[in-house]
Amino acid sequence: MTASDGDVDPALLSPEESLDDDELGDIEAGYSPAERPLGSTAWGTTEREQSTREDLTHRLAREESDQSPDDGDGLGDSSDTDGELIDDEVGDVRAGRLVASDLDDFDSQSDSWADDVGIDGGAASAEEAAVHVVPEDEE
Repeated sequence: MTASDGDVDPALLSPEESLDDDELGDIEAGYSPAERPLGSTAWGTTEREQSTREDLTHRLAREESDQSPDDGDGLGDSSDTDGELIDDEVGDVRAGRLVASDLDDFDSQSDSWADDVGIDGGAASAEEAAVHVVPEDEE
């Protein structure tokens, strides 16, 4: 291919310069070792350990206990607290889609940055579902 070819875009890389294909060798691709040795410290990896039996004391020490399922949700389940977490700044009603409101530069009392236009017909993203309406305090 030469630059004199009429159908070749000069901005495109030649196939030799392109990195799109996976023609790298094993050494060039790299290797990421494990963060810790897997099984090299476990019982039975050496020839001597394989020929003898592990004594019961060491075998029981390596055994993991059965995990019981949690009875609660983890919030306020400890015995030394006042109970479940309560936050007065969280509303019960989910807000809909928020659309930027027309900000009035002359109205310094306006706290409105967005307007609630209702819940969208489709599924909401996690961020949208996390927004709730907090009622104003009645004084």
